[in-house]
Order: sequence, then structure tokens, then C-alpha cells
Amino acid sequence: MVRRPKFYLFDAGIFRTLRPSGPLDRPEETEGAALEGLVAQHLRAWLDYSDGRRALYYWRTKSGVEVDFWVCGENAFVALEVKNAGKVRSSDLRSLRAFIHDFLEAQALLIYRGQERLLIDGIHCIPCEHFLRNMHPDQPLAP
Repeated sequence: MVRRPKFYLFDAGIFRTLRPSGPLDRPEETEGAALEGLVAQHLRAWLDYSDGRRALYYWRTKSGVEVDFWVCGENAFVALEVKNAGKVRSSDLRSLRAFIHDFLEAQALLIYRGQERLLIDGIHCIPCEHFLRNMHPDQPLAP
């Protein structure tokens, strides 16, 4: 495993405003990073308001497999992957599968832009809007 911090600007709107853009930029790349930053903002707030000792991490293997976030601590061991897509593809779950292979006790969540709650290979796939609206300090992250 590679230990390296991942930087998120404190506000997804500011990220979108400050990010340099050029003619070769693809909108889905910018939108994906902004969505990931938005989820990071909500996770940080959830951690700050929750009772208990938990921390937010980023996971990446030497081979380059990465999970956007994982929360570990009191009553929580959850890996989260954020995808800016309306449908879940098998390849979207690859990094979460690798994470739960290494950490069997972890729960895995894919947060995506679709409308359906799905359970695929033990991984909960949750619409982003539902995930963000239902985050409460006294509730666990996993469904």
C-alpha cells in the first residue's frame, strides 16, 4: 500500500471556479473531481459532528488501484468510491473489490449519479443524492 495524502479543496464550487481549464479538458473529468470533492466535504462534516473517533483516509496500492475514501474508527470501517456516472459498470467496482479483499471486515459503498440503490457482489451502490441527503451524525455511513 502507498501512503500519500490526497488533496481536496475545501469547497467543490471554489474548485470548479479556480481550476484552470483548456480546450482539451473533458467536462466529465472536471465534474467527477468536483463530485468527489463534494462528497469529501460532506464526509468531513459528518466526521466532525459525529460522536466517536473516526478518521478519513485515501487508499492506493503500489499497482495504482485506489479507493477515494475510507473511514476507519469507532464503529466504522467503510470504503467509498465516487463515480460521476448514471450507471454502474463492473469496472467501477474493481477498486472496492480489491479493498474488501484485503480488509474482509470492511463495508464497501459506491456512490454514483444514478437513481437506483443496488447491491452488487456485496457492494452497496447508492445514488449520490440519496447518500448526501441521508448523512446524519448519529447514523453510520453504511446502509
